[in-house]
This record gives sequence, structure tokens and C-alpha cells, in this order.
Amino acid sequence: MSWLVALLWGNSVAHAVLVIALVAGLGIAFGRLHWKGLGLGISGVLFAGLLFSRFNLTVSEPVLEFLKDFGLILFVYAVGMQVGPGFVSSFRNQGVRLNIAAASIVGLGTAITYVLHRAIHLPMSLAVGLLAGGTTNTPSLAAAQQLIGDLGHKVDPSVAPGVGYAVAYPFGVVGIILTMLLIRVIARISVKKESESFEQGNTKAANVNIKITRDTAVGKPTSTVTAIAPVTVTRIMRKGTVSLATPDTVLESGDILHVVGAQPDLVRVRAAVGELAEVDLRKVPSKLMSRWVLVTGRQAIGRSLENLGAPSSLQITRLLRAGVEQPNAGGTDLHFGDMVMAVGEEDALNSLGRVLSDAGYSSESPQILAVFVGIVLGVLIGSVPIPIPGFPVPVKLGLAGGPLLAAMVLSRVGRAGPLIWHLPPAAKVILRDLGIVLFLVCVGLKSGHGFFQALAVGTGWSWMGLGALITAVPLLVVGFVMRLVFKTNYVTLCGLLSGSMTDPPALAFASAQVGSEGPAVAYASVYPLVMVMRVLLAQLLVVVAVS
Repeated sequence: MSWLVALLWGNSVAHAVLVIALVAGLGIAFGRLHWKGLGLGISGVLFAGLLFSRFNLTVSEPVLEFLKDFGLILFVYAVGMQVGPGFVSSFRNQGVRLNIAAASIVGLGTAITYVLHRAIHLPMSLAVGLLAGGTTNTPSLAAAQQLIGDLGHKVDPSVAPGVGYAVAYPFGVVGIILTMLLIRVIARISVKKESESFEQGNTKAANVNIKITRDTAVGKPTSTVTAIAPVTVTRIMRKGTVSLATPDTVLESGDILHVVGAQPDLVRVRAAVGELAEVDLRKVPSKLMSRWVLVTGRQAIGRSLENLGAPSSLQITRLLRAGVEQPNAGGTDLHFGDMVMAVGEEDALNSLGRVLSDAGYSSESPQILAVFVGIVLGVLIGSVPIPIPGFPVPVKLGLAGGPLLAAMVLSRVGRAGPLIWHLPPAAKVILRDLGIVLFLVCVGLKSGHGFFQALAVGTGWSWMGLGALITAVPLLVVGFVMRLVFKTNYVTLCGLLSGSMTDPPALAFASAQVGSEGPAVAYASVYPLVMVMRVLLAQLLVVVAVS
């Protein structure tokens, strides 16, 4: 068995690969364990690394440093590709107020961390780890660690950022959920009433089948229906036959229309022209079909569907951008990577595909060359020194900020000559998860001794309390202000709180609590801004502390 001992505790390449794979695999499996809906998720990898380190099952320092930084680059690049296209539109489409509230939570948590650092002389390396763990935001941990290394600071392993992250993370997850429940109890909120109110005001695309029964609608073209509210009439059934509805189609009593739009607009249209029909026209056999079309063609970028010369024998019903659906988006300027839902016959849909998509681009096959070119640009951007008056050293965006900024810009541009920067959703997930797993494996293996030492001597428990303070105070302050002062709907509020911490488990709990996916709307709205702010403010915190 000497070969096995050498493999587990040796210093070979096989040893490094084995330990890293074991930590990653066991950590992912551990993170999938749930108790009453709560689990560690991907952060289970960090705790597996801590445990392996406790038994001296680790990897050499140079290997850990390389994999940690490489994983960080992959992760932040994928995050940038994800949030870039929707970063600006999140303000315009979902409202400034939610983003200001989310930014306030981020800023308040950062301010509390700095006050703790100054008031009780909490080491900055530990403080920034508590901030990252207390807000369940791994990118901010990665950014802070990388900047500390760039500044040349030697960190005591007992107060390393990874130690602070590990002790604060558990309450970071639980604290968001407790805040939602506390606001619900103190404000005496009826979840059922809030959910009903949210659905009535929801702007997400929905659909309904309406039977024409009002005399005021009979003999009028369907354009009178779309004049009532900004909806799209896609199909019409007359005497059992389903066909495409056009603006000039004259309505008759008994016609059934399939209408797409925001829920409040659909209610207005139904009240004006008729009543709900018992049949769903999408399920009635006809030549019509619906299809999502990916926008990749250079002739479509920056132009609206109305100005593209798309076939008139189809209807555009919705636009999907950065995970958010927009109904009636015919006048919206298109971005690279948008998805357009159209209804029509097959020939018309194929023609639309030729207008919107680049025939030489496959949405399922990412260009690996573009990925590496983007990473090279990100590393170069992150290495540029930025002098700031009053600071002892120039500031760099580093391996966290540089690739993040490059990916956000490139994903918004879409393409440059033959290079297409778009990544399919599956590719983004693989790149993101692989990067964060490698990063957390290395952080865990490096921080194990400091973590268990802190728990053994008792300081770790007090650090947990400080992490809970960083978690709870911003959430409670902003949460109650949004509810009591601005009367924010509880469904939206839960999504806001989850999004301000970029925490998927909290979002899952919120969705289960209200019985719908409504919280995801606010979550998606604030996620891009919050993710960027957490990365940048964590770095700023380090720079200010050492200046």
C-alpha cells in the first residue's frame, strides 16, 4: 500500500490531480445536500478543501497559486459574458429604484466592514473575507485575494480571506432567509395577497385566448385591439380554422384570438373585447408554429425588428435578453445574443432566421479562439497600472477586474470581424462552474489550518458574529425602508434581497415561499450591478485600508 500513501501524500502530478479532483467531487456532492431547502451549493467545495487541508492532504503552493488564479480568470470571464448584455438594460427595463436599493445594501455592508476594520483593528484580509462570506459572494473574495497578492502583502494564514469567508458564509445564506421572514412577520404581510398583486402588475410576457363577444369589437380590425394596450395578436380561429392574425384582419363575433403581452394589458384587452376562451389556439393543429431565433447577424445588431424588413407574414411576440422576457418588443433595438420569439408558417420563420442570424455561426458551438482572445485582453487590461492621487501604489483591476470588464464589453459588442464573442448558455455555465470550483478548491486547501485554529481558540466564533452583522444590518435596513416607505411588493422585495447577495439558494427559498417565479424578475434586474459592485468595492476596501 506504499504506492497509495505516496499518491495521497506525495508531490507528483498524479497526486495533485487526485487531490484536486477529490476535493471538487466531494465538495460538489456535499453542497447538494439540503436540509429544509438550505444547502451550501458550490461553496461545499471550499469546506471540502478545508477538511482535506486539516489532514495534510494538500497540493504544493505553486500549483495552488496557478490553479487559483486560472480558475478565477475563467470564472469572472464567464460572469462578465453573462451580465454584460443586460447591464445597461437592467436600469431601463426593471427600474432604477431596485438597483439603487441593491447598491445601498452593497455599500452599507462594505461600510460596516471598514468600520469594523478601523474600530476593533480587524485585519483587512480577514475583514474582506467576512464581507465576501457574509454576502455569499465568491467573486469579491477572489478579487480581494488577488489584489492583496498584487500589493505584495504577506497574510497570516490564521486571518486569511478564505478563513473569514468560511466562518461567515453559513449565516450569509441563513441571514437572507431570516430577513425575509422577519420582514414578513413584523410588517404583517399576506403572501397570498402580495402574490396576487404582483401578478396583476407583472410586466413579464404572458398569453391568453380571448373570444370576441363585445359588439364594440365586431367589424373592427385587430389593430383596434392592439390600440387598447401594447399587446400582440398572433393567431385567430374562425369556424374551427386557425390562421395568422394581421393588423387588418376584421373581427367577427365568436372569433378567438391568441394574445401575448403583459398581464395587466391582457386583462384590459379581455374586458374590452370579450371573454376568456376555453381553447388554447397553440394546441389546435394548423400550419402556424412558434420559434425562438437567435440574433447573431451583423445586419441586425443595433436595429429594431420594425426596421429590418422581416417578413410581414409572421408576428413577433417577445424578446429574451439576459434571461428577462420583454413582450411586444418590435421597436426595441437588438443586441447580439438576443432571442426573438416569432409565430408564423415555416417559410416565414426560415426567412426571419436568415435576417437575424449569421449563417456561419452555430449557437451551440462557441468559438474557443474568441474566448482566449477575450482572456488575453482581460489580463492586459487588468495589468495596466492606474495612478490615483493619495494612494501609495497605482491600482490595477487585476485578474478579477480585467477579465470581468473585458467580457462585459465584448459580450455587449457581440462580434469583431470573424470573432464572435457570444457564448451559448451551456458554455457559460461550464466555464463559470469549472472556474469557481478550481478557485474554491485552492482557497480551501490553503486556508484549512487557519480555519480550524480559529475555531479551536474561540476567535472564529466571534468572527462569525461579525459576519452576521455584515449580513443582517444592510438587509434589514434597506428591506424595511423599501417595504414601509416605498411600499414595495413582498414578491419583488424577496427577489431584491436575494439578488443583492447574488444568492441562488435564497432565491429558491423566496420562490417557494410566494409560490411563483416572481422573485426572479427583481433578482435578474439587480444581479448585474450587484456583481460588478461587489468585485470593485472589495478591491477598493483593500486599497483604502492599506493606503
